[in-house]
Formats: sequence, C-alpha cells, structure tokens
Amino acid sequence: MSDPSAAAVAMERLLDLMAALRAPDGCAWDREQTPATLKPQILEEVYEVIDAIDSGSAGDLTEELGDLLLHVVFQAQIAGEEGKFDFAAVANGICDKLVRRHPHVFGDQKTDDPAKIVAQWNELKKAEKPERSSALDGVPRALPALMRAEALQKKARHVGFDWPDAQGSLEKVREEIAEATAEIEAELAMVRASETRLPPGEKTAEELGDLLFSIVNLTRHLKLNAEELLTAANDKFTRRFQAVEALVKAQGKTPSECSLQELDAAWNEVKQTV
Repeated sequence: MSDPSAAAVAMERLLDLMAALRAPDGCAWDREQTPATLKPQILEEVYEVIDAIDSGSAGDLTEELGDLLLHVVFQAQIAGEEGKFDFAAVANGICDKLVRRHPHVFGDQKTDDPAKIVAQWNELKKAEKPERSSALDGVPRALPALMRAEALQKKARHVGFDWPDAQGSLEKVREEIAEATAEIEAELAMVRASETRLPPGEKTAEELGDLLFSIVNLTRHLKLNAEELLTAANDKFTRRFQAVEALVKAQGKTPSECSLQELDAAWNEVKQTV
C-alpha cells in the first residue's frame, strides 16, 4: 500500500516547484507558456504514457505518468495566476465527481453488475450536463479519427441507433466497399480517357471515409478496438519493411535502387518469417 502522507508531500513539492518555475526569477521558457502552447506537449505525453503501458516497464510508466502529471499542475498553475482556478479546485472537482457517480460505493444504491454501473454512470453524467442536447455531445473532436468514430458509435448505441450484431456491420462494410469501388473505378476510367492524373474527387473521398467508419463499427461489434488493430498493423508493416531493407542491403542495394518487382519479391520473402 502507498503512503498517503508521502504522496501529499510529493504533490506539495511538485506544486511548489511549478510555482518557482513560473515565478519572475524562475525559468524564462516556463513563464512564456500558455494553455494553448502546451497542447501539443500534453498530447505527446499521453501517447508516451500509452507506449509505457504497452512496454510493461514500471520504470517507464512511472516516469511518463510524472510527465503527464506535470502538465496538469502546469495548467492549474497558469489558471491560478489568472485567478480562474487552482490545483485544489481540479483535485476536489474530480473527487466530488467520483463520489457522485459511484452511489453504489459511496451511497445506498448497491450493485456489482458492471452493465448497471455503466448505465448508472451515463445517467448521472447526463443529469450533470443538461446543456447537452445531442446524444453525441461530449465526444472531443480532437480525438484521433478512429477513436472518435468508435466513441460516436458508442454514444449512438446508447439511444438504440446500432446494429443488433456484427452481421449488420459486416453487410454495411460490403455496401461501402461497393460504393467506394464504383467511384474509384469511375475516376480511373476518366484518367485513362484523359491520359492525365486526376486528384481524387470529393465523392471518392467521402465514400472511403464512409468505408473507414463502417470498418470501425464492425471491429466494435467484434469486441475489438480499431485504434489498437491499426497500431498492430503499423507495427507489422514496420517490421516487414525493415526486414526488406535488410534483405536488399545484403544484396548491395538500397530500396530506392530496386524496382517495384524486386521490392515486392523481397516483401513476399520476408512475409514468410516476419
């Protein structure tokens, strides 16, 4: 078990350090930062935390969680200087929310059913946000597109707008493939007729977007995560392409010195083992 007093001392130390860095005699770089300038770094830190979780390294995760916590403290320090809120307000706010949304723990609505707990959470959240008029409200637009697609679909599911099972999603994928194929083939025919390379049309782009969205829906119904699936596919491509680079290097070449046919042959070779 962790020592609450040690955690409080460490948190106080971090808050004091952040205040010192933002002080007039502190760090010039820290003083010039704003909530907006820190946005890219916050996003980067979140992904580094995810990488650390995937690595399984407790040391890496400890470090990356610290970096992320720094940004929470950083934002609260800036807000405090502007008289908006402080770290105490942030911490107390999430504490109050956790108590409100866990009446089965801190109240008398006892249940051990995860499905009921999620439904209860969503109802309490809805009551706390009466200004939200759409079932899709609350999904950040800044989310990566695959994650946002899944979040939007889950929101729609809560009000009954969803396929009952994966079969409906699969049929939708097939429908979108057919529509995207028709648009792409029409554009390719135009290219052949004009002998010029035409940029993809708006309709083709729209159909491909619909196809991606439908694939996310299918993966969700199969209890899979589209973001994780694409990450795994990216990793596999990286491993295989690097193996191709090593293979052609052993032949005294670089990929740019090889024909597409040579690279394709190398790819098929490394696929057998990588």
